[in-house]
Amino acid sequence: MSTRGKKRLAAFRSPVGKKILTGATGLGLTIFVLTHMLGNLSYLSSEPNAYNNYADTLLNLGPLLYLIELGLLAFFVIHIVTGITIYRRKRQARTVGYAAYQSVGKPSMQTFSSRTMILTGLIVLVFLVIHLFSFKFGPGVAEGYVVEVEGTKIRDLKRLMTENFQNPLYAFGYPFVVILLGFHLRHGVWSAFQSLGAMNPKLTPTIYTIGVLLAVLVTVGFIVVPLYIYFSHL
Repeated sequence: MSTRGKKRLAAFRSPVGKKILTGATGLGLTIFVLTHMLGNLSYLSSEPNAYNNYADTLLNLGPLLYLIELGLLAFFVIHIVTGITIYRRKRQARTVGYAAYQSVGKPSMQTFSSRTMILTGLIVLVFLVIHLFSFKFGPGVAEGYVVEVEGTKIRDLKRLMTENFQNPLYAFGYPFVVILLGFHLRHGVWSAFQSLGAMNPKLTPTIYTIGVLLAVLVTVGFIVVPLYIYFSHL
């Protein structure tokens, strides 16, 4: 490895470098979350096959979809590893336990969201694995989840979603995790901009407000569909 390459690697391994990686990957994953939320909302469209068409369009991306998924996987791994590393370093350096902490607001912005970032992140990670096996790797055309749209047979993901969210465990467990994701985003967006050096004291209140609004938007956007499915099929 060249001297320049070693310097760059050392920079990313530094505390500041890890915060930059966490912030950059966090913002990238936030964009993914927003896109996924909008896709989910197509379930509520008056067009019966809007959601299935959305899912099928993604599948038809072919190799591009694999590249996107590999990119998302890389972002997740980097975000998780650097986040845990930063958390462990803070724990080792801290002499006062969380029990003695109080939310002090400005300028540190310490809140419930900031103090539970590692916990909410890990819970969302566990749920993501379950979610992938339930939907992405769940039953498909071979198992009879198929619908014909304009003469073409595609996977009936809408039916699978409808069936899953009629289960109370999933219908209410999903919103619970999404609420935790909202808490994670509330602090995460502000922290990401701070880590990337895109903020000054004058912008802090604005960015923090954006983080809160974004967290509320994502939370509401994701819980609408499962609750609609559950209560409309009682």
